[in-house]
Amino acid sequence: MKFDLGEFSYDGSGKVHLATRPTRIRPVYASKSEYKEMLAEHVRQLSAIQNILYADNRYALLIIFQALDAAGKDSVIKHVMSGVNPQGCQVYSFKHPSPRELEHDFLWRTSFGLPERGHIGIFNRSYYEEVLIVRVHPEILASQNIPDELTGHGKVWEHRYRSIVDQERHLHCNGTRILKFYLHLSKEEQRLRFLDRIDNPEKNWKFSVADVEERQYWDQYLEAYEACIEATGTRDAPWYIIPADDKKTTRLIVSSIIVETLKSLKLSYPETSLERRKELLTIRKRLENPENGQG
Repeated sequence: MKFDLGEFSYDGSGKVHLATRPTRIRPVYASKSEYKEMLAEHVRQLSAIQNILYADNRYALLIIFQALDAAGKDSVIKHVMSGVNPQGCQVYSFKHPSPRELEHDFLWRTSFGLPERGHIGIFNRSYYEEVLIVRVHPEILASQNIPDELTGHGKVWEHRYRSIVDQERHLHCNGTRILKFYLHLSKEEQRLRFLDRIDNPEKNWKFSVADVEERQYWDQYLEAYEACIEATGTRDAPWYIIPADDKKTTRLIVSSIIVETLKSLKLSYPETSLERRKELLTIRKRLENPENGQG
């Protein structure tokens, strides 16, 4: 099923008002069985294209997931990437920075996870946390040992946006394509998912008191996301604001965008040269005649 990417994408044109963006849309599947068939087809296509991406060895794909708690980032990664060869894909989950990471600039720790050519890299949270949670909780910025003259003038967020945009432009110019997904969850759906995590023993480990405490900053987080998306959405690295109240629809939209993005690269297996073809035919003859002791 095709999706109108323009319905969800933001490339820097106009203002972002998350309050007017839907967190739930009409399901893009008619039944549970149809959902499974659609997702399986997306996964099959993604697996096939990944093989060509690896063989083509010119591009890399970086997929970034950002969202508030319980929006379904882990679930999307698990279901959408289920058919991808793990040798060509790496998932990084960025949590609180370590003491060593805090001794470097805010982009340093994520640079180690950037995908090499032919590979897919997935960031479950990313360097964007430094203009989201750090903006909502400025005490975190104060603990990063950055000179006061660099943070006390009110321009720190603009500087960080510029650093991010410059880095993503640099990556794009060197063959890394970037997909940035913001999973747009409603406050009520988050409440219901938190209750499910409490009631379901297998999900208790996903829940903490801190998750509930962060709900009091809901409006501040939305403001931070709006400012971030507006400042860092570009034509080369757009944001995709995905309705996240229905996990199945979320997965289908995300998987479709990933597949369509990879298809747009016009990847291909390397062509075999005439000399290489002759070499392969010679090897074939040896394998067809094992009696000569070389097959």
